[in-house]
Amino acid sequence: MSRVGNKPVSIPKGVTITVGTDNVITVKGPQGELKQAVDRSIKVEVKDGSVQFNRPTNQIRHRAMHGLYRALIANLVTGVTDGFKKDLELVGVGYKATNSGNLLDLSLGYSHNIIFEIPKELKVATITEKGKNPKITLEGIDKQLLGQVAAEIRSLRKPEPYKGKGIKYSNEFIRRKAGKAAGK
Repeated sequence: MSRVGNKPVSIPKGVTITVGTDNVITVKGPQGELKQAVDRSIKVEVKDGSVQFNRPTNQIRHRAMHGLYRALIANLVTGVTDGFKKDLELVGVGYKATNSGNLLDLSLGYSHNIIFEIPKELKVATITEKGKNPKITLEGIDKQLLGQVAAEIRSLRKPEPYKGKGIKYSNEFIRRKAGKAAGK
C-alpha cells in the first residue's frame, strides 16, 4: 500500500489546480504555471483545498504510479509557490565561472572554455569571492529541469576522489581516497 499516494496534497493560498482533458494537471501560482500529465488509471480529485489521488487496483504498476504522481504534483505546488534552488561549487586551481544572461562560461582546466546555455525557464548567478571557490546558483520552478541542468553542469568535470577537484553540489560530500603512498 502506497503511503505517499494516500496523503493528500494541500493547496496553499494563491495556487489553483485544474484537471484538464487527458488527465493533464495544470498548477498556477505566484511564480508561474506548470503542467503534468497523469496516467489514465490514476484518478485525481481536487476538493476542499487539497488534491487526492486514487488507484483502481493493488497491482504493482498502479501502486508505483500512485505515489509517483502524488510526489510530482506536490513538487509542482512547491515550485509555483516557493521555487527551487541548486548551488554548485567549483573546486580546483584556476577554475572559473561567469555568466552573461543565460550563457554560462566555465573555465575548468581544459584547453578551452566551455559555454553552457541554461534554459530560459531557469535563472543562473555566479559568485566569485577572493579566497573562496567560485559558486554557481541555479533557480527555477521546475524541479525536474533544475536537477537535470545541474547534473549536466556537474558532468562537465565530475569531482575526483584523490584531490577533490571538479564541480560538486555545495552540500555534497566527496569521499577521498589515499594515493599511491598509502599502499606501501
